[in-house]
Amino acid sequence: MSSLDGVTIGIKANIAVQGLPWHGGIGAYRDRIAERDAPCVAALRAAGAVVLGILNMHEAGLGGSSDNPFFGAVRNPLWPGLSPGGSSGGGASAVAAGLCDAALGTDTLGSIRIPAAYCGVFGHKPSAGLVATSGVMPLSWTLDSVGVQAATASLCAAVLAVLAPDAGLPDKDAPVCAVLEGADDPVTVATVARARALGLDVAVPRLPDYDFAAMRRLGLMVAEMEAEVTHRQRLAACPGGFSDDLRRMLAWAAAQPPARLADARRQIGDAAARIRDALAGIDVLLLPTTPQPPFAFGQAPPADQADLTAFANIAGLAATAFPVGVGGNGAPVSMQAVSVSDLMSLRIAGALSIGPGREFGGASEAAYQQGKASGLPEEQP
Repeated sequence: MSSLDGVTIGIKANIAVQGLPWHGGIGAYRDRIAERDAPCVAALRAAGAVVLGILNMHEAGLGGSSDNPFFGAVRNPLWPGLSPGGSSGGGASAVAAGLCDAALGTDTLGSIRIPAAYCGVFGHKPSAGLVATSGVMPLSWTLDSVGVQAATASLCAAVLAVLAPDAGLPDKDAPVCAVLEGADDPVTVATVARARALGLDVAVPRLPDYDFAAMRRLGLMVAEMEAEVTHRQRLAACPGGFSDDLRRMLAWAAAQPPARLADARRQIGDAAARIRDALAGIDVLLLPTTPQPPFAFGQAPPADQADLTAFANIAGLAATAFPVGVGGNGAPVSMQAVSVSDLMSLRIAGALSIGPGREFGGASEAAYQQGKASGLPEEQP
């Protein structure tokens, strides 16, 4: 019996599935049919997974609402008044609704993890280069990662094991967790309390000269400029197949001098090196997935919603968004575990998660205490 035998999986529409449309959420590619599976899809089939079809997404992967002008709006199945996020909103929504067991998506600055957070599921962005991106319509070949959304960390790990059999570093019996200096928001404080209840050490590393908002803007600029290269010919041939917003972003990117892109890549490389140096000796960094709760459906995404998720893309680290219940306003709450090791980020995310039906501030510590004797629990119900 294969590791994923019978597991149902949906595929984001920018990943090739043989015989199905491969449009990346862009109207201009509506009639393009994939001639063969992307290697990541072929690997899942070979492991016994059942590929159900393609999933809607934000146009070109360049946005955070998944309100697509050509293929319709993705809705949040558990919190209908809230956005499902983007750009892999179709995957998180389908998993949350129980339409599939897992979804394959892409993450450039948080596109897997933000929708996972808003829909109350898990979302894993692998470390840079771990999963091949061939057969994927790129947003940014510099920053894109192929990853997974699922209802549990263990299923995310099972999918990742098929996509990248050599993922991660050797596990540790006593991993060291950390939070950012000055992190005092209630969600982080509650998550740290649960980590300490499990006997985990929690450190506070200093990240010198790292501006979350500025680096997210640099990553967005790289994504826009690389997307313009990808879509230049199709845009010229079929401008009506691109929305006004996307045409505006691509036109801006086309007007930028090449030196600006080169400098952005240099700054990103320098920041990645500083982050890895600062996290030496730290196994997992814990931080909120987004700076704010999910925004209302139909509203524009907050400009800073990817500030904290872009961090892992900039540094090339693995990151797993995991649910930690709901806030006082009833909206889902999410944290992320960031690590050099994919297996470690998934392990800690599974241990510290709380189902979306529970308030993050009122979680029972008894379940965590019961698990201490036998090590970290896989997941809390």
